[in-house]
Amino acid sequence: VQLQASGGGLVQAGDSLRLSCTGSGITFGNRGVAWFRQAPGKEREFVAHISWDLFYADSVKGRFTISRDDAKNTVNLQMNSLEPEDTAVYYCAADSAPWRVPQTASATDYDLWGRGTQVTVSS
Repeated sequence: VQLQASGGGLVQAGDSLRLSCTGSGITFGNRGVAWFRQAPGKEREFVAHISWDLFYADSVKGRFTISRDDAKNTVNLQMNSLEPEDTAVYYCAADSAPWRVPQTASATDYDLWGRGTQVTVSS
């Protein structure tokens, strides 16, 4: 099982980026998949989740959109109106157990993690 995140980069405040998480050896359509991020000197924090439900961190609501492409087995994070505070390494994570309820925003409930992708937003 492998999760591969891509799409990070250096952008200016107000710009957009689209992150993608591709799964191999795992089907995203029957489990929770989430994005987390970790800024320098800070703890890892939840960003967005998708399963049969969608939820977001308050800090990204209205700016970020998580989606899933079942044909490609990818989960995407469209990030608009980026702010310097969004600068972090972004990680995708998945629950190894399908159909688990409830789905949560806690990092401890996701046991499959990909390598992160760096997002840097300049002011």
